[in-house]
Amino acid sequence: MKNRMANENVCEFEEDALLPSQESRLKTAISAMVKSCQDEETVDHVGAALIPSKDEIIRILGILQDVLFPGFFGRQELTQATLDFHLGHQMVTLFELLAQQISRSIRHECRRADNLCVKCIQKGREESILFLERLPVLRQDLSRDVRAHYDGDPASKSLDEIVFSYPGLYAIFVYRVAHELFLRAIPLMPRIMTEHAHSLTGIDIHPGATIGSDFFIDHGTGVVIGETTWIGNRVRVYQGVTLGALSVPRESEGGNYLRGRKRHPTIEDDVTIYAQATILGGETVIGARCVIGGNVWLTTSVPPDTTVLIETPRHVFKGGNFKTG
Repeated sequence: MKNRMANENVCEFEEDALLPSQESRLKTAISAMVKSCQDEETVDHVGAALIPSKDEIIRILGILQDVLFPGFFGRQELTQATLDFHLGHQMVTLFELLAQQISRSIRHECRRADNLCVKCIQKGREESILFLERLPVLRQDLSRDVRAHYDGDPASKSLDEIVFSYPGLYAIFVYRVAHELFLRAIPLMPRIMTEHAHSLTGIDIHPGATIGSDFFIDHGTGVVIGETTWIGNRVRVYQGVTLGALSVPRESEGGNYLRGRKRHPTIEDDVTIYAQATILGGETVIGARCVIGGNVWLTTSVPPDTTVLIETPRHVFKGGNFKTG
């Protein structure tokens, strides 16, 4: 028994110890990685100004969700007597976090463009206050989006259920927050926000898109809305819809030529776009009150009050006792 225990202890010691050859290889691997960071063809952010913190930006979204939908998230036992204190505390925290992350974003963009960066801290504070001043309007816009989801989905039982659980509403909430920062030309942060929502919901809305009131995304997974898309009021979009751009030329100049131009479609008021429809191109306009059926592919404009459908496919049944007619 003693010999067996002794052997087991030896084995444990041998497993825990790093062999000289392994130690040498580990040092070589580390040296190779350090050297690779000196290669101009690779990507790193060593020796540069501080960049925004993705974790802090996600934290900002969490606080904003609490502020814009008070009583649903965070502290839920709110009353009219405690609301003032709660919102005051949250908004002061928001101001400090936003000011820091906006300042970092501006400073990073200045250094990236090789511009002189001055008064970034004050700029961050001013932009933070301007954003907070917009929150009452954002709250009204999101309330209309919640109502649009309730009116558009007979499966919803209450407005509360939509706020708590609908991925489409969460993606719209993040978009509307990010869009405000995008309009103020704050770099990095808007895209970090919407890509976070994309990773959670499968809904990809570029913060540069323009989206009107009462917007409804049903189910949501696979929806893509490009940067220069323009969407009117009371539009309904279902899963898998793409509002995208035509193909970019393979040459690198192609992307630069199109950057800043309108590349994505215009969707006018009261349009419904069903699942898996694809609408492409900056000159494509879908007129008011149109209905775009599922799986439709469009690269041309459609006049108002038009329904667009693909031809009904012919089904082939094999086996069983199917009857047609």
